[in-house]
Amino acid sequence: MVHGTPARIPVEILASDPLSHDGAVSQLRRHSEVELVDAGAGRPGTVALLLAEVLDEPTLSRLRRLTRAEGTKAVLVTTLIREADLLQVIEYGVGAIVWRREATGHRLLQAVLAASRGDGDLPSDLLGRLIAQIGTLQRGATSLSGGAASGLAPREVDVLRLVAEGMDTGEIANKLSYSERTVKNVMHGLTTRLQLRNRSHAVAYALREGYI
Repeated sequence: MVHGTPARIPVEILASDPLSHDGAVSQLRRHSEVELVDAGAGRPGTVALLLAEVLDEPTLSRLRRLTRAEGTKAVLVTTLIREADLLQVIEYGVGAIVWRREATGHRLLQAVLAASRGDGDLPSDLLGRLIAQIGTLQRGATSLSGGAASGLAPREVDVLRLVAEGMDTGEIANKLSYSERTVKNVMHGLTTRLQLRNRSHAVAYALREGYI
């Protein structure tokens, strides 16, 4: 690597059919930020781009294996996500999801970059569904336990609320008058302490526990 040149992100493309695979390759190969690698190459920092028309059980199992057993960061490109599968996908550690109808080269690159950083990147309509779903679960849990669980400091809640609104690190720092380093430290601290996989998982946790 030339000194001062950012490292390229290794990306493996996983698709159930050759046409989808070749389309994703064509979209991403023009971007210098990524390096396309063979599936299963085991390169550190690899982001797996998984294309699936629907989330059937084999696809969910593959996602679970990628993110949990292999520790790979994943981007999911799909046409449909059922309500029953949405929270499960987030808790597997899939922080970036792209609708197939929106899967341009720029949109795929944006999702890959977000996944590589550990950020969340969900379509706005999907984030709304996630909030509604977790809100229902949280209300049910609160009625049984009598209150929300503890575990997040006020500063962490402030940061996560802005993450849930789609803000990036710089925007959150400006909004809260923090440095970007402080925002990153807050996110790293809470995700490590609570064993959360990425920003989307942290938002899901905060929603479920009634913080936001």
